[in-house]
Amino acid sequence: MATVELRFSALPEHVRTARLVAAAVARRAGVDEAVLDEVRLAVGEACSRAVGLHRSHEITAPVKVALIEEEKQFSIEVGDEVPHATHTPGETGAAEDGDGDVEEDEMGVAVISGLVDDVEVTSGRDGGLIRMTWPTAPPAVALA
Repeated sequence: MATVELRFSALPEHVRTARLVAAAVARRAGVDEAVLDEVRLAVGEACSRAVGLHRSHEITAPVKVALIEEEKQFSIEVGDEVPHATHTPGETGAAEDGDGDVEEDEMGVAVISGLVDDVEVTSGRDGGLIRMTWPTAPPAVALA
């Protein structure tokens, strides 16, 4: 299992770099060329979401991205260090900070879910993580 880790300051201008790195590593891992635009968009959305959360909660820790190449699949994990309220989906109540961050966060996750078939979102007191997974093609066998 090969992993590339990327950490960047929670600044919007670094999201583009994360997208470019993710697309390059996905291509090398064997993700179908037709899906690379979805990879770029999903990573951009996940990183923008993490940057926004860090900035709105004044978290100075970097945003973390892990690009993981496994047998038959490629995964990208985007993590933030913002403590998330633990509640069940659909639960009514005020947002933790009252600014509507919950609605914006849910919209970002909805966009990612529309781009990626296999998405897992986890959150807790130590932060949140979005894991996105794509299938990879087996490496081409060279014939002599």
